[in-house]
Amino acid sequence: MVDCMIKAGTSKNHAQQLANVLVAADIQGHYSHGLNRLDMYVRDIMEGICMKDGTPKILKENAASAWVDGNNLLGPVVGNFCMDIAIKKAKQAGVGWVVAKGSNHFGIAGWYSRRAMNEGLLGMAFTNTSPIMYPTRSSSAALGTNPITFAAKAKNDTFVLDMATTTAAIGKVEIAARKEQTVPDTWGVKKNGHVSNNPAEILSGGGLLPLGGTESTGGYKGYGLGALVEIICSILGDAQWGPHVRKWMSTTSVANLGQCFISVNPDGFAPNFENRLQEFIDSMRGLKPVDNKRVLIAGDPEKEHTALVEKYGGIPYHQNQITHAEELAMTLGVQAMTVKNVA
Repeated sequence: MVDCMIKAGTSKNHAQQLANVLVAADIQGHYSHGLNRLDMYVRDIMEGICMKDGTPKILKENAASAWVDGNNLLGPVVGNFCMDIAIKKAKQAGVGWVVAKGSNHFGIAGWYSRRAMNEGLLGMAFTNTSPIMYPTRSSSAALGTNPITFAAKAKNDTFVLDMATTTAAIGKVEIAARKEQTVPDTWGVKKNGHVSNNPAEILSGGGLLPLGGTESTGGYKGYGLGALVEIICSILGDAQWGPHVRKWMSTTSVANLGQCFISVNPDGFAPNFENRLQEFIDSMRGLKPVDNKRVLIAGDPEKEHTALVEKYGGIPYHQNQITHAEELAMTLGVQAMTVKNVA
């Protein structure tokens, strides 16, 4: 990944920051946001619509907040910069709230909330994205997947929520298309807003349903959450918003995404937060399941997939993804990743 980005023109430091986020996504099982996304970042750099190097700039700040211009740099570079500011402010003032404009796709949102969690803080991160969600009753896409993430450390555990405000991420539809599979009826729509389980229809002029699906199944709640993210990211930060954000995979204009990073010091509240959170987590996991599948807590699937990666000694990819990555490496003239078969 680093070699591909350097060949595309980025600095080694920025390439490494991006690679760290993409690899973390795949290790945790979020294949839609890992290696699957590399060619998008390469294309943005090579087309000249994302800056190859530079530093985000603080436009305004006080003890607990900051407004940042990402200067059209890679999303992970902007995200790391902003969350680190939020962390510093939370340690000093109790809360750090940072909003950025001029950013790009920053990978899995959970990367940034975990960054705060690893410092003993509560972490939250949000971003607007290209309009791919069809708001309830709309015949056109007007909002992105607009993820919400929250991370907190318990005594011997963690709680990490990382979710889109659509029923699924667009990358999952892309992966289904590569595998030539259909998707659940609650995921997306074809052009003009009619429900479809065909990835090709969803990807070619269609879009995604809000979290909850159609209006009859509560999709308006996901629409509301997506709008909330839009407001605290792009409206608050003066970035592109809603239908004005460039279309998904377009390279004709800069993205100018808005992103929000929040860090909170739990020491400013009731003592023994980590102990109580551990009790809560244990209580949820200890609930009697309705069948033979145990009750999970946010972050458990990622932990299970990480354990699988450790068992295999590497990340298990679908052959179609490996082929796609090898083709990208060949196009750029860099060495392809090492692949081994496991039984």
